[in-house]
Order: sequence, then C-alpha cells, then structure tokens
Amino acid sequence: MSTDEAVAIPPKGRRVPSAMAPVRILNRNSAGTFVSYAFFIVLALAIAAFLVAVTGGPWRTVTSALLDGSLRKPGRWGDTLTEAAPLLLVALGSIISTRAGLVNIGQEGQLLFGAACMAFTATRLTGPVGLMFSLAIGFAGGALWAGLAAVLRYWRRVPEVITTLLLVFIAAQLTGYALTKQSLLLDPSKDRPNKTSTSAQLTASTRLPKIHVFGNEFPVSVIIGLLLAAGVAIALSRTVWGFRLRMVGENPRTAQRAGVGAVRAGSAALLLGGGFAGLAGTLMLSGGTANYRYTPGFSNNIGWEGLLVALVARNRPIVAIPVAFVFAMLRTGSGFLAATGVEREIVDVVRGLLVLALLLPAAVSFVRTRRRPASVEVES
Repeated sequence: MSTDEAVAIPPKGRRVPSAMAPVRILNRNSAGTFVSYAFFIVLALAIAAFLVAVTGGPWRTVTSALLDGSLRKPGRWGDTLTEAAPLLLVALGSIISTRAGLVNIGQEGQLLFGAACMAFTATRLTGPVGLMFSLAIGFAGGALWAGLAAVLRYWRRVPEVITTLLLVFIAAQLTGYALTKQSLLLDPSKDRPNKTSTSAQLTASTRLPKIHVFGNEFPVSVIIGLLLAAGVAIALSRTVWGFRLRMVGENPRTAQRAGVGAVRAGSAALLLGGGFAGLAGTLMLSGGTANYRYTPGFSNNIGWEGLLVALVARNRPIVAIPVAFVFAMLRTGSGFLAATGVEREIVDVVRGLLVLALLLPAAVSFVRTRRRPASVEVES
C-alpha cells in the first residue's frame, strides 16, 4: 500500500468528511421519527380534547369520533378512500414540480379550472367516449392554467410561487362567473331560476364506475391514483426524464451545460403538475362529489391539502399514498366529530392541529439536518 493510500483510508470506525469515498451516508433513525410523529399527534389530540372540553363538548370522544367517522362505522372507509384519491393526485403533481426546483402552490385554481372544463364537456357529451374525452379535457385545463405561470416564469422571469397563487383567485372568479345565469357556460339549460347555481348534472354514462367491497363503495379513481403514484415514482427514479428533472432542480446551470434545457424541463414539470391537479378535479366531479355537479366551492380545499400531503411525504410519490389516506381520514372523521355536538369552528381547529402535528416532525428533522454538519461512516 502506498503512502497516499494509507493517508486516504481513515482508521476503522472514525467519522470522516462526506467528500471522502467510498463512504455510506448515515441512515435516518426510523424509531426516532416514529416517536416524533407519535408525540406530536398525541399532543395535538390532547390540545383538541382540552378545547372541546372548554367549549362544553364531549372531549372524551374526540379520538373515537375521528376513527368512527373515517374507518370504523359502516361505509366510512370507502368515503375516506374517495377523499384520498384527489389528494394523492394533487400531491403527485406537486412532487413533479418540486423535483424541477419549482414551487407550484396554485393547485386549488388548477383543480377548479380543470373540473370546470370537464363539466363543460361532460354535460354536452355522453357515453364512455364522452367520459374519456372529458377527463382528458380536464387534465388539459389544469395544465393550461399552470402553463400561464410557466410562460411568465420563463418569458418574464416572474416567480411561479407568485403567479400560481394569484391564478387561484382568478380561477375561482372565472369559474364562479361561468355558473351565473348570464353565462350559461357550464349549464346548457335556459330556465335556471337562480343567478348563481350549479352546472348540469353529469349523466350516468359520464360517471366513473363504483367498486363495492364489504359494504363500502368508492370510485375507480382510487385505483387510478394508485397506478399513477407507481408510475410517477418509477418515472422520477428510473428514467432519463426523471434524472434530467432532478438535475434541473438541483443545479440549472450544470444541467444547461449537460444539454438539459431548464425551460423545457421546467415548463413540462409545471404543465404536468397542473394537469394532475386538473385530473383530480375531474375525478372528483365524475366520482360523485357534489352529486355530480360543479358547484361554488367545489374544490373544498383539496388543492391546498394535497400540497400539504406532498410536504409531509417529503416529495416521495409512494409515501404520499398513506399520507393522503391519513389526511382523508381527518376530512371524513372531522365531519363525524361535528355530528357529535362539537361546534363547527372547534372541528376546524382540531383538523388544523392534527395537520400541524403531521408537518412538525418533518420541520424538526429539516432544522436538525441544517444545523448538524454532514457526516458519513466508513464501511467496516
């Protein structure tokens, strides 16, 4: 062994700088992460029980009511799966955008616009072909709405975090006007009495089929979401396109030198992110949300909560599946909690506390990683 080699190899068991090779990065302590999540969830439930007790509600039944409303009562876990599917799709779109180094926070508007495009098409077409075409139009509508932010990002250098957020309010106003009596864009009927109404109801031939399992039913959008999650995970980790996307997200200049165009890759990521949000809206509409009608407030914060799903999952598509289910449990369980006599405002606070409990462990881990110098352990 030469002198240089002897210097390059540190003593056994010593911790060395990350620049030396071959090395193995220390794995995150899974037990510590589990304890962290358990601690914050228990703390959130304790605070929620205290707030319910202060307002005169049945504080002892907070956890039980959440579980009954999301899982244990007949038919409830089918509703939870129905809620989880659009949350997962929105999260997948957010993950794609984030891998390209872009911050898309306009999923709520992209979902609204995609669902409105689907409603416009599906109320005029019938049959399986009409359903498939309407789903494609909804995906394209969400992609188009995100594409506006992509144009401003790469043409005028306007940060996408600003444009995507502002486009949410424009989408809400635009689709709201489409529901007014003067517009008739979403409802071809001429005799609606109300100034602000809903779209025409989708016909049976343009609705997604339902799956019935053990007394529970849920639309096939659940299966579509799982398949897309697997596809996105493979595309991001096992394909050249995914590698180029990560390269652009981590270092656009290096990617440009390697022949990977940041404009093309970033625009594609934003378009796909918006498309997934639009598809989530179409699956909600054709899956039975709001009785197969596009209504004011149709999105019901699915876009915002889908973004939180991606954050909690740390932008990992497969991890987003159980996280989306947990967030869906909070949505369906909180509705059941309100039925037990707890005030609606307190129910919203309880949901917020539990969402915060899911976000805090990731934030604590991030802060610890930033404060602790990177270290590696030499293989034995």
